Amino acid sequence: MSFQTTETIQRLWETFLRDQLAAMPPEERLKFEGSFEDRFGELLKGAAKGGESRDGFLDLIGFGDKGAPDFDQISYPYVQPDFDDAVVPSQLHAAAELYYIYQHERMKIFEVVETLLRLFRLGKMRIQRGPGARGLYLLEKWRPLRYTKNDRMVAYRRAFNYGTAQAPAGAVTNRNFHRQLVGFMVSLGQYFRDLLIGEVIRGGQLIEQRPFGSVATVQRIGLDLRYALDRSTYGNVFALAMETGHYLVQVLKLLDSPDIKKAFDANTKWDVVEIVSNRFLGGVAEPSQRAKMAESGRRILQFIADNDFKTAVDPILFQSVVRPMGAHAEAWVAAYRMTPEGRGFPGVTPALQSVLGVPQAA
Repeated sequence: MSFQTTETIQRLWETFLRDQLAAMPPEERLKFEGSFEDRFGELLKGAAKGGESRDGFLDLIGFGDKGAPDFDQISYPYVQPDFDDAVVPSQLHAAAELYYIYQHERMKIFEVVETLLRLFRLGKMRIQRGPGARGLYLLEKWRPLRYTKNDRMVAYRRAFNYGTAQAPAGAVTNRNFHRQLVGFMVSLGQYFRDLLIGEVIRGGQLIEQRPFGSVATVQRIGLDLRYALDRSTYGNVFALAMETGHYLVQVLKLLDSPDIKKAFDANTKWDVVEIVSNRFLGGVAEPSQRAKMAESGRRILQFIADNDFKTAVDPILFQSVVRPMGAHAEAWVAAYRMTPEGRGFPGVTPALQSVLGVPQAA
């Protein structure tokens, strides 16, 4: 179609949309609003010959079959908006697993296992033939985790800007990850708090079918977080997350072995972690808070990886999809406030204003 035809479609579409929606019962409008918007995009794309602008460009500069036509005969230059989709899903999923691993690193799980290996080798732990002893023997013999602590620290620095390891020269470091993660968590929390207030004021959840919370804020921070993770998790991050994740599964099973728990007079594997940390590693490192941050943080990052954050999403549909994430966001924020780095958390509203660049009153 020509540019003139496309302009006609754009000019008449709003009138057509208004007339069609006015003729529908109110309960049916929500079903068709999204369909009308999708159809409008299809019409614009079809007007540009399926989105391919090569022929239109040749006509514009006079190299086409008909020479240099008038402007109203040139096809519409439709540009497909694909920036938000230009991510590698496997990298984002690996980042979610790496975040889970990082929180267990902060809980000193890997240091506890190394301490148990040393005690087992030196004969300072009274185990010999049980499943825990055999597991420690196999770990010491094969050393299945090829990525050292320094390798993991570099990966955490690149993906999350966590830790003090020196980032490799020339590598992309995700310097705003923590700020964006906190912003996404508090935006989800604020969304559902506003939604709850709206339901109370209106007297019910389904009245008017419109939440008070801001969908755009959640979408904007989510897209920024997804883009930043995608551009910083290339290289060995996927392989490191997969290998270290499998190793973490095995060592957690090892810590739950009955002979190891008996050697430390422990009831659970987390008791073993606490006792070993206190005796040999200078103190325990917030296992309760870190465990919740690992669980909820990984789930939120998985949600961000798999959600396209479509701009014209139905707010009721968005509310239904994101509702399970609200509980994870609130749990993460509550646990984060109890960690050393989160004790200075300014609160939901100031944190959200900081991420969005809103100046705060003195």
